[in-house]
Amino acid sequence: MAITLVFIAPAIVTGCHASHGIAKHIMTSETWQVVFSVIGATVVVGVTAYLRVVGMTAADGSGRNVVRA
Repeated sequence: MAITLVFIAPAIVTGCHASHGIAKHIMTSETWQVVFSVIGATVVVGVTAYLRVVGMTAADGSGRNVVRA
């Protein structure tokens, strides 16, 4: 879990800044900008990063379960 968090935490921070930049151009209310930034970072970017990290598996000898980019 700690290793997963090491990879996910920077993605959440980056997603928060990216979401805030987009929300700044769309909304005038500072409160709603922060709300949508946190939602965008946590739900969209955080969950996506978590699923990508957890979905990685080591390849066994048969060539199945190989992570492809």
